[in-house]
Amino acid sequence: MQLEEILLNAMWTILSSYWWIILLLIFLGFLKTPFMKGVLGEFQVNLLARLFLNKQVYTLFKNVTLPTEDGTTQIDHIVVSRFGVFVIETKNMSGWIFGGAQQKTWTQKIYRHTTKFQNPLHQNYKHIQTLQSALELEPDKLFSLVVFIGDSDFKTPIPENVVYAGGYIRFIKIKQQPILTDIEVAEVCRKIESGRLAPSVKTHVEHVRHVKAIVEQKQQKIENACPKCGRPMVLRTAKSGDNQGNQFLGCSGFPKCRAIRPA
Repeated sequence: MQLEEILLNAMWTILSSYWWIILLLIFLGFLKTPFMKGVLGEFQVNLLARLFLNKQVYTLFKNVTLPTEDGTTQIDHIVVSRFGVFVIETKNMSGWIFGGAQQKTWTQKIYRHTTKFQNPLHQNYKHIQTLQSALELEPDKLFSLVVFIGDSDFKTPIPENVVYAGGYIRFIKIKQQPILTDIEVAEVCRKIESGRLAPSVKTHVEHVRHVKAIVEQKQQKIENACPKCGRPMVLRTAKSGDNQGNQFLGCSGFPKCRAIRPA
C-alpha cells in the first residue's frame, strides 16, 4: 500500500470517528468571530431590556441604520421614554481596557497582545448627532451610553456613561425626571421607525462596506502623514544635488518642517 493511501485511510478513520469534535471546534471558532461577538453582545442587551424595562414606559429599537450625508450610521440600540432618548453602543470585549472620556483611542490588552480601538464614546457621538437631527430634539434630551459585554476589566477610571451589562439598566432607570410628553415620545418613535432603513442583510452589508471604506481612507491619511508633524506628504522633484531629477515625498509644511522620505 502506498504512503498516500495509508495517509488517506488514516484521515478518513479520524474524520469518521471524531467528526463531531471537528464540527464543535468550527462552531466555537465561529462564536469568536467579531460578527458573532457583536450579535451575542446585542442579544444580551436586548434580553436585559425585555426583562427589566417596562414596555409601557420604555420602547426599544435595535440595529437602527440611518442615512447620513456620507453614507449610513448604525446604532445598536435606542431606548425611548418620557425620561429621554438613550442611544446605546455595545462592545463585546475581553481583557484589560484602558481609556478616558477625551482620548481618541482606547486600548485592549490580552496578555502580551495590545490592540487600539476607537473611543466608543466618540463613535456614539456621531450616532447622537444623526439622531438628534432626525428627531429635531434638544441635545439634553438624548443620552449617550456605552455598554461593555464580556469579561473585560477596566484598568482606568470609567466614565459614568460607560457601564457593564447590568449597569445599563440602572443608568436608564436612574433618570426619573420626565423631559418628554407622551405625545413627544410617540412622535420620536414614529420618526425612528419611518426614518430608519429597512432592517435586512442587504442594509447591514452596505453599512459594513461603507465603514470599511472610511477605515481605508483614514489608513491612507495616516500612511501619507509626515512622521514629524503629521501634515500630508507631497510628491516633489529634487532640483539640485546628487539626486537631481529624482522624486521624493516632502512635508507640505516646508520650510517649517523639512521631513522627507523616499517616494
